Amino acid sequence: MPLTEAQKKANIKYRKENVKRIPLDVQKEKYEEIKAAAAAAGESVNGYIKTAVDMRMERG
Repeated sequence: MPLTEAQKKANIKYRKENVKRIPLDVQKEKYEEIKAAAAAAGESVNGYIKTAVDMRMERG
């Protein structure tokens, strides 16, 4: 079922207030490596990168 206009507006408002995009440029070969590793872990590329960042931050 498609989103209503009110739902779309609410989503846009939420993202503006609560989400910060981080542009990340990588070479195509590196992206393919990340994509393969994410697939092997059963994750999306976005989720895989977020998990990697969280793990690195926990280590200090």
